[in-house]
Amino acid sequence: MVEKIIIDTDPGQDDALAILLALASPELEVLGIVAAAGNVPLPLTNVNIRKVCELAGRTDVKVFAGCSQPMSGTLVTAEYVHGATGMDGADLPDPVMPLQEQHGVDFIIETLMREPAGTVTVCTLGPLTNLGKAMTKAPEIVCRIKQVVLMGGGCFEGGNITPAAEFNIYVDPQAAAVVFGSGVPIVMMPLDVTHKTLTTRARVEAIRAIGGHLAAVLVGWLDYFERFDVAKYGSEGGPLHDPNVIAYLLKPELYSGRLCNVEIETESELTKGMTVADWWGVSGRPKNAIFMRDVDADGFYALLTERLSRLAHAEAERQPKLRLH
Repeated sequence: MVEKIIIDTDPGQDDALAILLALASPELEVLGIVAAAGNVPLPLTNVNIRKVCELAGRTDVKVFAGCSQPMSGTLVTAEYVHGATGMDGADLPDPVMPLQEQHGVDFIIETLMREPAGTVTVCTLGPLTNLGKAMTKAPEIVCRIKQVVLMGGGCFEGGNITPAAEFNIYVDPQAAAVVFGSGVPIVMMPLDVTHKTLTTRARVEAIRAIGGHLAAVLVGWLDYFERFDVAKYGSEGGPLHDPNVIAYLLKPELYSGRLCNVEIETESELTKGMTVADWWGVSGRPKNAIFMRDVDADGFYALLTERLSRLAHAEAERQPKLRLH
């Protein structure tokens, strides 16, 4: 059975690989992709999404621009991780495919109201601004969402932009509080999981071995992206965060966690953006999110590499054939 999804994202090299994984997987029908402001500002993220779609040969996918600022406060970005473009490490041509005129928030609302209730999964790879705004503007969509699968937060691993907060939640904690307080089924891929999916040399070389233009682009992104985390953590590679969201939809058996209460700190100077996960159930608060804590990292990379090789094969098939004389 094909699962219908909306992707909300702020590419970001790891976001780009998540989009490619989704577009390479026949089990998923991507109804549309909404640009969020996060890793870089909105004018860059909406361009980056279209670059990735064109790289995948999927100019049929509709791309929408969402919100340019968080629900409150000023936008925090992460060029220091992803580079000035958000996808430094490989040069791709400016996209030809158009940006849709409809606002991304309205696309989310319209799609959820059009599709049968309980059939659409929302996949958020960046700050939760667009989904939080959609839920605030049209609360009736909440009961129509099958589930929200998101990359964000952390508990035992701590934060990555502050000691307490993970970047996606920190950028817009108010939006995160709306989503986590909505009652929608949530599956979260926190740093506790994503820091276990490291881009080791062997894994990157397996992607390089796919060959062709696509593989060269991917390796360029990965080599650039991992440098920050390798320097920061002293790890063997960088954590590949966002593709875990898509991998979970394809092979949930790769992951393990537990349903617990997760609350979002929105005010504290020290812990703003913290996902307070009640792993041990000591608060008595209602359980609202499946907090993933472990992953079969080798299985994750085997899935990712296999699906990317499909895209590379399709790319080779699209190339003009040389005429023999």
